[in-house]
Order: sequence, then structure tokens, then C-alpha cells
Amino acid sequence: MEFGIVSPGRMDAWKDVVLAEENGFTHAWYYDSHMLYSDVYVCMALAAEHTKRIKLGTGVAVPSNRIDAVTAHSIASINQLAPGRAILGLGTGFTGRYAMGLPPLPMSRLRESIINCRKLLSGDEILFRDGKHERWIKFIHPNYGYINIKDRISIVVAAHGPKVMQMTGELADGWFTLMADTDSFKKDLATVRSGATAVGRSLPNDFLTVALTTGCVLRPGETATSPRVMQRVGPYAIVGLHAQWEHSPVAAPLPPEMVALANRYRDEYVSKMETPADRRYRQVHEGHLIYLKPGEDRYIPENLIRGVSLTGTGEEIIARLKELEAAGLKQVALQIVNDGRALIEEFSREVIAKY
Repeated sequence: MEFGIVSPGRMDAWKDVVLAEENGFTHAWYYDSHMLYSDVYVCMALAAEHTKRIKLGTGVAVPSNRIDAVTAHSIASINQLAPGRAILGLGTGFTGRYAMGLPPLPMSRLRESIINCRKLLSGDEILFRDGKHERWIKFIHPNYGYINIKDRISIVVAAHGPKVMQMTGELADGWFTLMADTDSFKKDLATVRSGATAVGRSLPNDFLTVALTTGCVLRPGETATSPRVMQRVGPYAIVGLHAQWEHSPVAAPLPPEMVALANRYRDEYVSKMETPADRRYRQVHEGHLIYLKPGEDRYIPENLIRGVSLTGTGEEIIARLKELEAAGLKQVALQIVNDGRALIEEFSREVIAKY
């Protein structure tokens, strides 16, 4: 099992990446959400400059945020700074879209972006369309130190619905998903495999499977809703209710028993927000994956925390990960909410060292 960290991009997030590299973590991922965080590629560049081994990926880039040529160029620039360590994660968008009041991109747009980026990163040309203009484009100076496409850049796709999962199996080098129970993970991975089979492909041995979550190793006598745990895990756990309000595919892993909780959150909390209804998405996503808004802690019971995160004793966390590893999970990526040092050192000591 590999261990990664995930960061809402901050200019000083490279410090967490350095610490993670020193403590046995293999990957660092960054959200691409321009209305909420710092620029994803600036943050990755800083991390590349300060590290030597850890792999750096977008987790995930959203095609509507940039034209495909710029996306490919940006990740190839990171690959120039960190040869062989750059990964391009792509997806239809969660907060990268919802924070602007927009739905996820159509799957056809994601497919197009995967294909275009792979071609450009392989040195091939693509047909670029700009209004009435159509032009064949490719990187003109790939060998002069501006970008690096010699060291292959893997493309990992975030997929939650069955059709996108199948497309992931068809086209991608890896699959980025959310932490779920073992049975759900097995079912979803089988869907990814079916997409590969449909085009005569077998998933390669190095096909990356990554589950996004966060977590907290409980101390003796500590509960999953203690203040320390709520501060660490709460901003991640509440996102499931944000997603449910948005009717997002990201809400699919939410345990069925939590649907009533999400409805209560909608009726008691969101409906009473002061922001006008046509702009309410901005207030819903305030603090997204960073902090809890006042009163949101009332909607985070212990079973929600344990269901969506790796929260428990070290032994409990290891046992859960062993089950998922046996089912085909290769990496767990832990989101840093506030105190990165505490999470990194805690998991390094209590989970990675004992795994």
C-alpha cells in the first residue's frame, strides 16, 4: 500500500510535502479549484523545487479551467522540474465547477481532454478548435528544456459514475476515487475493469488505484467526535453533505443511512443561509475542505466520520486498509485539513511504520 497526501493548494503546502517525503509518503496531490485555493501548478512547482522523490499530481485538473494544450503544457512544465514525478489527474469537476454554480462537465468533454492531453504529452499533434478556426497543434520545442515529455506522464481519472469508470478503464493509467467500504470498492473496480475489457485491454500491473480520504489515529479514550478529531476530519466529512445538496455523483459513496442527515442539513442549515438562493452555492462551499462553518458540526455524527475517513485506532485503520488492498486498492491519499505535520507524523508512526 502506498500513502499519499492531498492538499487544497496553498503557497506554503510544499512544507507538508517535504515532511511527507521524509515520513514514507510516496505521492502528493493538489486540488484544482480556482475559486477556493491557490493555483495548482504554482503549488506543485514549489513542491517540485523542494523535494527529490515524491510524485506530484493534480487531484484533479478540470478541463473547463484551461484549454487542453495549456493543461498538457503545465503538467509537462512540472515534469521538467521533477522528471518522472509528475502525474496528470483529470475529472469532470466538483468544487472546480460547483463553486461557480456550474454542474460537472459532460463525459464527452472529459474523454476529449484525456485523448488530447495524452497525444500532446506523447509528442503528437491534435486538432485545436477556436470558434470557426481549426488548427493542428503540437509542442514545437519539446527538447529545449522548457517542458519534459520524454519522461512519461501518467493520466489518472477521477470517476464516480459507472460510465466514467468504464471510460477510465478504457483510456487511463489510473483511477482516483473516494474512500468507500470494501464491497463498494470491489464493485466499482470491476466496473473500471469492464471498460478495459470492452476495448480489448487488460489493466496493466502498474494501473494506479487511489482512494481519497483523510483520517485521525485515535488516542486512548478518545472518541471519533472529540474536538481534536472534529477539527481534523470534520471539514472533510461535511463535504458529503455539500455534495448531496449539489446532487453530485461525488455523493454516491455516502452511506445510505446518511441520506436523511443530508436532507436535514439541507432543510435546517442551507435553506436558512442569508445568501440569495441563486448564489447560495458560494456560501455552501465556503470553508470547503478547510474549516467548518458555525453550526455544521451538528451534522457530523460518529458514523459519518468513520464511514468516510480513516479514523480509529492504528490497528483498526491498518485492518481496513489491508482489506481494501486485497480488493485492489494501491494507494490511500490523506487530505491535509489544517495541521499537516500532526497528520503526517501520526500516520507515519502509527500506520505506515506498522503496516
